[in-house]
Amino acid sequence: MFFFGGSTILLLIPVLILAIYAQSKVTGNYKKYMQVKSSVNMSGNEVARVILDRNGLQDVNVVPVEGVLTDHYDPRIREVHLSKDVFYGSSVSSVTIAAHECGHALQHAMGYSPLMVRASILPVANLGSWLAFPLFFAGLLFSLPGLMDIGIVLFSAALIFHLVTLPVEYNASQRAFEQLGDRIIIYQDEMAGARKVLNAAALTYVAATLMALVNLIRLILIRNSRN
Repeated sequence: MFFFGGSTILLLIPVLILAIYAQSKVTGNYKKYMQVKSSVNMSGNEVARVILDRNGLQDVNVVPVEGVLTDHYDPRIREVHLSKDVFYGSSVSSVTIAAHECGHALQHAMGYSPLMVRASILPVANLGSWLAFPLFFAGLLFSLPGLMDIGIVLFSAALIFHLVTLPVEYNASQRAFEQLGDRIIIYQDEMAGARKVLNAAALTYVAATLMALVNLIRLILIRNSRN
């Protein structure tokens, strides 16, 4: 079918290559620096607790969760969720990821506007991610341009979410570096590893944003070709 096999799919190839590369860098750096113990020998949970407490966020809980690289901050219940390897581990990867998630907690406490925008559009973005392509494809299949337009609008919300995510993630990493350095949680010779871990993660967000942008362009091109 044109939607799946048309010439517009060629636009995805360089972005797919970038996404694969970014994911390999994340996995590689995560595993590499999971094997490097932090000199201060603090677990991810302890690091998170130190950062939160020193910034007046004693009421933010830090809890372990299942999975690998499932770490996140939940602004709805004000909890830092750390995968068990990060929560209990004392590696450079563990303390770096813990500090990054605490960076989101600091953003929330300070009313960092991109974080607030991201949280507010999350329901619409999730809806767009689930419904955009089925609606667009149905409109294409049954020659209903209005349905295709709805799909494009919904997918635009998902793209906006990705765009807002970029400053949120980069800012959280910057806050993490500041906390790690200022509190001497890891030493300067370990900071290079910390940067590699977070920079690789940031690249995945860039790849996801570019993927969403290219897919939106594809939808628009296909829609216009049906006029």
